[in-house]
Amino acid sequence: MKYVLFTGATGDLGRCCIEEIAKLGDWTVFAGGTNRAKLEELGKLENVIPLPLDVTSEESIEAAYNTVRGYTYTLNAVVNFAGIHVFTSMVEGDCMRDIEKMLNVNVMGMVRVNKRFFEMVRIGHGRIINCSSESGWMTPQPFNGPYTMTKYAVEAYNDSLRRELMYLDIPVIKLQPGSFKTQLTNKIYEDFDKAIASTNYYKKILTTMKPMMTMELGLDHDPKKLANKVIKAMNSKYPQTKYKVCTGKLLMLLELLPDKAVDIAYKAIVH
Repeated sequence: MKYVLFTGATGDLGRCCIEEIAKLGDWTVFAGGTNRAKLEELGKLENVIPLPLDVTSEESIEAAYNTVRGYTYTLNAVVNFAGIHVFTSMVEGDCMRDIEKMLNVNVMGMVRVNKRFFEMVRIGHGRIINCSSESGWMTPQPFNGPYTMTKYAVEAYNDSLRRELMYLDIPVIKLQPGSFKTQLTNKIYEDFDKAIASTNYYKKILTTMKPMMTMELGLDHDPKKLANKVIKAMNSKYPQTKYKVCTGKLLMLLELLPDKAVDIAYKAIVH
């Protein structure tokens, strides 16, 4: 039996991935998350051990580490899925608090978990899989800057860690998923509406952009496609350094244009 620590387990996409991993029968999943009720539900799945885990807390990570050590001294994989998204301006509202919160969860949470469980991965000849986003390599969209900042940081962290741990023969792999319909998506819609209601500068712009955002986020991608990529990254003898999943077509088209042309296109939207 192989062992994997999976953070962000109580999110919609995390749960889908864990359900698919559990079906394989050869992995035991330590499902780490903060929602106790959802952890109890995950615990009903065969081969899944629910694990209270807050990636922003050193104490919580230490407690989770001790729990895992009660079952095994080695890990074959760590999958970092814990993350949050707050849609916010870079200059209006409580943006500083939102930016710090996202950096703490999306970036530092990943760093904390990998640092604490690294030795178990090394002993188990395992691998580390970090969830980035299509936002981690695409040109930032207006008003999505803080989230994009965190994913750019994840990309840099992942690549730096990969080039450090390759000397120890530990693969470090990043996932770059596009949008999936989840409760996180609903939260983005709520944040967008709040931004429209509260902005002093961008009401017309945000109102005009909302249908495009709704179209892009509303794409009905099957979460199992993401789960299959996670499983491939976990099991492949020669894993790729990165896996893209369900990249948004409209955003991909923008990537083909020079930066200045993209700026002009965004500005033309409100005229």
